[in-house]
Amino acid sequence: MFALLHSLSMWFQPEATSGNAPSGAPAGGGGGGGGMSGGLQQFGLMALMMVVFYLVLIRPQQKKQKELDRLLKSLKKGQKVRTTGGIRGEIVDFKNETGDEVILLIADRVKINILRSHVAGILEAGEQEQKS
Repeated sequence: MFALLHSLSMWFQPEATSGNAPSGAPAGGGGGGGGMSGGLQQFGLMALMMVVFYLVLIRPQQKKQKELDRLLKSLKKGQKVRTTGGIRGEIVDFKNETGDEVILLIADRVKINILRSHVAGILEAGEQEQKS
């Protein structure tokens, strides 16, 4: 990944000029022809950085959020879940008609209300056995 970024950044950088200019060229270095292409190179580098940020940071986070939303919509009574606070319990009911609150049974005759959005995940079979 870094090799690709390095090769692309080298492509956007202007070529270095040596001090040995041809006899017909002015002795100032490179002349004045780099203004427009320099701006385009800067724009291209910024666009490349935005694409990399999207692919590395934004897209994985969006994917993770979609999976969590799908999980929260599929919650059912009887499922054993873990909350964001680390509490494990079994869903016994949904509090209101919109279903944005969940009633968890966390011990014998101990029920708590939590927001559906605070469910972190469904417990796997191995995690359920450790709880008992």
